[in-house]
Parts: sequence; structure tokens; C-alpha cells
Amino acid sequence: MYGVYKGDKLKKFFKKLFSRFPLVALTIIMLILLFFAVIVGAIIIAEALISEHFPTVGQYIVAALSALDWLIVACTVLHAANRDMVPETKIPWILSISVLNLLGVFIYALFSSHRPTRRERKQYKLLYEQSKPYTERKFSKETLRAELGHWADVSESLYVSEPAAVVRGGTKTEYFSSGEAFFPRVIEDLERAEKFIFLEYFIIEEGKFWNSILSVLERKAQEGLDVRVMYDDIGSMGKVRAGYYKQLRKAGIRCIKFNPFVPVVTTVHNNRDHRKILVIDGKIGYTGGLNLADEYINETHPFGYWKDVALRLEGEGVTGLTRMFLGIWQLKSKQMEDLAPFLTESHAEGEGYVQPYGSGPVPLFERHLAEDVYVNILNAAHDYVYIMTPYLIIDYRMKEALILAAKRGVDVRLITPHIPDKKLAFGLTRSNYMALIKGGVKVYEFTPGFVHAKVFLSDDRTAVVGTVNLDYRSFLYHYEDGVVMYQTECLKDIAADFEETFSRSALQTEEDAKKSVVWRGLCEIAKIFAPLF
Repeated sequence: MYGVYKGDKLKKFFKKLFSRFPLVALTIIMLILLFFAVIVGAIIIAEALISEHFPTVGQYIVAALSALDWLIVACTVLHAANRDMVPETKIPWILSISVLNLLGVFIYALFSSHRPTRRERKQYKLLYEQSKPYTERKFSKETLRAELGHWADVSESLYVSEPAAVVRGGTKTEYFSSGEAFFPRVIEDLERAEKFIFLEYFIIEEGKFWNSILSVLERKAQEGLDVRVMYDDIGSMGKVRAGYYKQLRKAGIRCIKFNPFVPVVTTVHNNRDHRKILVIDGKIGYTGGLNLADEYINETHPFGYWKDVALRLEGEGVTGLTRMFLGIWQLKSKQMEDLAPFLTESHAEGEGYVQPYGSGPVPLFERHLAEDVYVNILNAAHDYVYIMTPYLIIDYRMKEALILAAKRGVDVRLITPHIPDKKLAFGLTRSNYMALIKGGVKVYEFTPGFVHAKVFLSDDRTAVVGTVNLDYRSFLYHYEDGVVMYQTECLKDIAADFEETFSRSALQTEEDAKKSVVWRGLCEIAKIFAPLF
């Protein structure tokens, strides 16, 4: 029913080809090469001039520069080898630096340093202090242990790593198994907004989905509501024009373009805002995999049927999403504001507990928080763990967690796409199948199209819905969000969705994993360097 529509795919291809995205990629590459060429050229010219006019001295200077070159390379290799980072990144960085010499050093300095600036570090601390009153425990460890059993350990580990990830009750949860179900409900909620509307999305694209939302936002802004939109510049590149944020501001919407691309060599371009957060009056909140573009509601079909999900919170748990939005908003707007008017909790009748959390390249997160959540669920599971993910580009730690859970009798199942949106990412995903299948993990491909959902479900007791893919970018470089749910009412709907999705997916075998020998070989090589970017 849902094939890959050639018209949609061709249209998107040409739109991307003539958009800012290829220009940005080319600009970054040219800047790197130009910067390197200037430095190396200056050294070569200096060596030549010195050697010509001062032959004896020139020999010593040339030797000294050559020694300095290798000293810089050696020191950079030692820095990479001893740096506190994911082990899989060390060997490819050492190889790259050793082979590419000073160019490798330059690329390492550009892409391996994903740390905020000093100003951002200071502001993060201010934000943390400001939000402290809203990060106090709502339930004691003893209460959660009595209610959740061993799942309380997952909750406690998350809270210790991210003190703003508070466990909250009084929250009604609702799960949407498709963008088509999400679309009318979110419009209905937006129409009822009375005070403020906050949106933070990786992608917005003009079309039926976004334009329908925008018409409500513009009307609400004219009515005097505080309407804010934050979208990622590179994520939305080719979807909206460069100055689109100005159009929204003219309509009365406060808008920020997250980390806008500027043609300078900087590490900031590697850190993207991959979150999907919508908050209405602090009473209703949404998150999940859905961006605000037409393929997410299957209005278009560039990759067959687009399988995605969303989660709706009503009540106390929305405070966590509101705080996450305001934190990034204040950081990027460079303006502090009183949080109290936005973080007043509203109560709703709902089962179980929710624990919204954010992750990203910030000093306050000492660990790779997003990956920790998934690993802890795998380690705590007794009966099963079901997972949907668009990408499976994982490190040794995650792979071992999946396999070890399967080996101790847990029914571990993964659902990945059958129709890819990015062929290299798809190849890297499939390159992990063999080890997982041999380890007892069941891998399914969703045959009607592309899976973009990011969902974990375990033992009918715990689930995660959010924005975190099983890949390095989500774990290391992106700003992400998710909601861990314990014994909430929507878990049965998530379980039903998994069963229905399994029925539309093909179980992969070792024979399937062996196909396309040449392509698999290329992907195995590419996999070595996948953690770097």
C-alpha cells in the first residue's frame, strides 16, 4: 500500500540539492582545507626562503619545524589515547592523526572537542542553581522501591546523573502509534491554550502539518499568549529558508534558530538540538520521534510508510519538559528569566510514575546519560525488552548489554527500517545484525517502510519514549530528551503497538545478515570511523 513514491523522492532530492545543505557541507570542507593549506603553505614558503638566504641556519630550522610537526602529532595522539571518551573513538582518532599528520590534528581539534564555551558553562551553572527548587525529590527512595521494585534502581541512577530528572506522579499518559493519530490531537490541544505555547523541534518544514500548527500559533500570539518556537538550523536546512525565523517573529512568535550555521570553523556545528518538545500552559506536553514535516504524518511517502510515535503527558510530569525547554531557550537567548510562572505544577489523575529527562553535551552531565538509560533497562529486565530505532550504530557497551540480556533469557527484540532514509546509516545498521543475531537478539525489519520511532518497552512495567536513537550522535553529540514511564496506563498501548509492528516486520536471519558481501565490507570499514562524526 505504501511504496516509495518516486515523485516524492525525486522532489526531495532536488530540493536538498539546491538548498543550503550542500552549500554548508561544501563550505565546511573548503574552510578546513583552506585553513590547513594556509598553515602548511606558510611553513613551506618560510622554509624555502630561509633555506635560500641562510642555508646552514635553514637546515636547522627545517629540522626543528619537522621535529615540532611530529611532536604536535605525538602529543595529540597521547591526548586522544588518554582522553575520557568512548573507547571506540580512540583508535580511529589515533589512526586519523597518525596518517593525516597536521591535517588529522586539525580535524581532531575540530570534531573531537564537543565542550561548551566558558560562557555557556557559567550559564549552565546559573540555570542549574535557578532550577534547583524544581528538582527536589517528590518521592523518597524507599517509596519508589516499594512501588517499583528493582526498577527503582533505574530511576535512581537517572536522577543521580541528572538531578532535574525528577520522578513525578499525578500524570496522565497517552501514546500515539502514528503521526496521523498525533496530528488532530495536538491541534485540538493547541486551540485550547490560554497562557503559553513552547515548541522545540529538530525539523520544521512548510507543508500541511507545520502550516496547520503555525496558523494556530499565529492566532494565539495575536491573542496575547507567549508563543515560542525553537528549531535546529541544520536539521531544518532545506526545509525552510535561512531567514524563516524572522517571518515567525513578524507574526508575534518569539523564535530562536538553534546554533545557526555561519561559515567559520567551529565545533558548535556538531552539536544539534534533536529534541521534540511541545508544552501548552505547563499542563500538557508532548515528545517522541515526530518532527513537524509532512512525511511524519504520511502526507508524503519518500520512504514508504513512515512509522513514528508520540507521547502526550498531562499533569505534573509536564514540568520536566517545560524546564528542559526553558533551559535551552535561556542558554541560546542569553537572557535569564523567572521560571516560576511557567513551572507551576498541575495535577491529573494517572497511573504510575513518569521521569522526563534531557541529555546533551553539557558539563553537568558527567556520563553519556541517554545511553545509560537504555543500558540500565536492559540490565534490569527479567522477561523482555522490545525496541524500535531508526538507526543501530552502537558501541561495544550497548552491543554487549543487548547480547548479555538475551543470553540470560530475556526476550530482546529490535525493530529497524526496511526502507532506509540514509543508505550509509542503513548499511552501518545492518552491519551489526550478525553479532546480535548470533548473541540471541531477534532483529526485525519493518517491511512497509521506515521506522523513525525511538521506543523501549520492558516487562510490561517500564517504557521510554523520546528522541534518542541507538547511535553515536544521539549518545554523544546531540541534545536529546525522553520520558521514562513506570507502570503507567499507556504501557498496554505501547505493547499492542509493538505486537502490531512485529506482525508487519520480517525477522532477520544469519543468511540475511550475510547478503551483499562487498557493501557489508565497506560498511565494516566505515563503522570504524562512525563514532567520530
